[in-house]
Amino acid sequence: MTAVPRIVVSAPSSGHGKTAVTVGLLAALAQRGLRASGFKIGPDHTDAAYLGLAAGRPGRNLDPRLVGPPRVAPLFTHGANGADIAVVEGTMGLFDSLTGRADSHSTAGVAAALRAPVLLVVDVGAMGQSVAALVHGFRAYDEMLWLGGVILNRVASDRHEQLLREALDDIGVPVFGALRRRDLPPTLPPRHDGVVPVVHRAVEAARGVRRLGEGIAGAVDLERLLALARSAPQLTVEPWSARGETPAVAVGRRPVVALAGSSGLSYSYAETAELLTAARATVVPVDPLRDEQLPEGTDALVIGGGLPESYAEELSANRRLCTEVAALAEAGRPIIAEGAGLLWLAREFDGRPMCGVIDATGMSTDQMVVGYREATARASTPVAQVGARVVGYKQHRGMVNPRSGQNPAWTWGGSSPEGFVLRRVHASQLMLHWAGVPEIAHRLVAAAAPAAPPSPVPTPPAPPTPPAQRPPSDEPTDPSLVSPSDEVNA
Repeated sequence: MTAVPRIVVSAPSSGHGKTAVTVGLLAALAQRGLRASGFKIGPDHTDAAYLGLAAGRPGRNLDPRLVGPPRVAPLFTHGANGADIAVVEGTMGLFDSLTGRADSHSTAGVAAALRAPVLLVVDVGAMGQSVAALVHGFRAYDEMLWLGGVILNRVASDRHEQLLREALDDIGVPVFGALRRRDLPPTLPPRHDGVVPVVHRAVEAARGVRRLGEGIAGAVDLERLLALARSAPQLTVEPWSARGETPAVAVGRRPVVALAGSSGLSYSYAETAELLTAARATVVPVDPLRDEQLPEGTDALVIGGGLPESYAEELSANRRLCTEVAALAEAGRPIIAEGAGLLWLAREFDGRPMCGVIDATGMSTDQMVVGYREATARASTPVAQVGARVVGYKQHRGMVNPRSGQNPAWTWGGSSPEGFVLRRVHASQLMLHWAGVPEIAHRLVAAAAPAAPPSPVPTPPAPPTPPAQRPPSDEPTDPSLVSPSDEVNA
């Protein structure tokens, strides 16, 4: 159980500035000496990384689709342990959901599960009294929603602010802050850089977070916000525990699992390292962009889905590490690669040589593939038993040719097989949240145990002949990431 003060930051839709506001809030609260904890609803690695940078502790993702709704509150209480306040950034609009399950998968659904008040960030740059109608509509749409107040963004002048405050006062909705256009400048590194500036502790990233914190501190009533957060009732759920989710593997020497990232942040969700440690692995970071060698004694390698595709040139240039990764695969050691990790293991990507573990090539496109997938394992691997069903997420522009190898990793409805299983390599552009499938950690550590001999991968039935034309996507598209016309079924 926990009574940590908490608040959820949302907006009518994407583009209102909720990420900048949430990052700024965490930075401003941390600057005041408060132990803050940041969370991102949904699968986005990048936002979570900046929330963590602002708070000074790992940012975490709360994704009901990937981990299941019952795990959301326990994961929150686990991540908020020891914090003075937790700030949760929503996804898309307050009631939006890629799955169509607004009751449990939307920001409003997560806020209800956390029994947390919601702050609505509204871009009022082209709005007057209509702000009251907009906010009233959001408040009235769901009687279970606890709308604590609003933060006004892109206010034009003092007169404009007065007009907006009076309109919202008429409907009894408090205003916690009014941000001028200059208060939240676009100071964070470009989004295509992904989490890399945070992983590498780039000066640009730290400076951008600090400036957002200064903007929020000067325009938002933090005392009133803290009072609202402290009014959240106690959550009567037990915190999630990595040890409770996966049993320790009985091994003589703890296998060394190299986890792509840095000592402060990996390209995987925060729970991945915790689950591996609970399963009796020694987790050691390896930076694919800078480190030229795998950690000494590496028994397995995990490349999470947060590795950005935009760093193909740097990945290719690190030839010594590419050679070591290829040797690790050749030796039959387990490698799990997600997202751009698959492209790194390929023969080449955009004409640049990669690790050459997988006989495939990758190419960047203008089309963004994005959405959740309900996948079935096509082979028994360190990730899953053949026939196991999981929910994963895809977000990539790089396309792989061929789409799968002789032994594919996954299949899902309306699509040909995807991914590659080779020796003990499991590579796919499908990204998993290990808190939703915690048995992966146990399987990987068991496979990586030094005494464990390599086992052959069962050969599945031949995949069906792919259709001449790809069918429509089996999942909806996040309008904040890509227009519907851009998505392909991959």
